[in-house]
Amino acid sequence: MATNLQIDDKLIRKAVKLGKHRTKKAAVTKALVEYIQHLEQVKIGKLFGSIEYDPAYDYKRQRARR
Repeated sequence: MATNLQIDDKLIRKAVKLGKHRTKKAAVTKALVEYIQHLEQVKIGKLFGSIEYDPAYDYKRQRARR
């Protein structure tokens, strides 16, 4: 999908240089991938303490079955 974006030239040049990307597209794609990963990690982090588990669950026994 073609998309036109007005990105600050200084920012994109710096991202391309620091990331050693061959193209602006590669730099933007990498930035979007990392942004999405970050947001997913934050979402997962919010689950800590909110998921109930079975205290009788024995993960060692589960592994021994293999």
